Amino acid sequence: MRLFPRRNGSKEPEEEAEGAAARLRREMVDRQLRPRGIRDPRVLEAFLEVPRHRFVPASMAPYAYEDHPLSIGQGQTISQPYIVALMTRELQVRGGEKVLEVGTGSGYQAAILAHMGAEVFGVERLPALAERARTLLRELGYDGVRLDVGDGTLGLPREAPFDRIIVTAAAPEIPPSLKDQLADGGLLVIPVGESFSQVLLVIRREGDRFHTRNAGGVVFVKLKGKEGWPA
Repeated sequence: MRLFPRRNGSKEPEEEAEGAAARLRREMVDRQLRPRGIRDPRVLEAFLEVPRHRFVPASMAPYAYEDHPLSIGQGQTISQPYIVALMTRELQVRGGEKVLEVGTGSGYQAAILAHMGAEVFGVERLPALAERARTLLRELGYDGVRLDVGDGTLGLPREAPFDRIIVTAAAPEIPPSLKDQLADGGLLVIPVGESFSQVLLVIRREGDRFHTRNAGGVVFVKLKGKEGWPA
């Protein structure tokens, strides 16, 4: 089945495609996010507006709004919509926050955060993915997202501190560099655990103290780097 089937020959293909994508985003929000407790109106509005199908390979576009992760090449994935929404909710972005995203991948999470008014600094280990995400984000108008290629486990010291840090791959333990670069009162959201089973941790910094909460079980690809899994 085509992602955007033609239903009315009187419409231009582009207009029809946009309408079909909007319907699929509405279904995604109503069937996958709201029933699982994602109620923050800012999060839901971003998921209704950001075109997820643009962030996956063309062969995966028919499945972009389904309830599972998808391959984006080079052994990486775009997380299922609910997991992206859960991490976004836990990050508590209200607009104006300086956010570090470790593992930019497709660029979808960065687009969601930028749509919500965050200033996003992304770090991606794989140059080809970074360039693809950079090009697409610019094309879609998310000019405020800045992407670097490098070891995300070390953060981005020159831009620290960050009000929020989100890590979209799983670490064996919390990278010390990321804790150091978190601003006082800031939040770090990161999956931590074994290769195929992790928990999503939400960490709030208060001075030199870090308070940790478990937000549930998750499964992510490995976070590779000096303070993560071996590359």
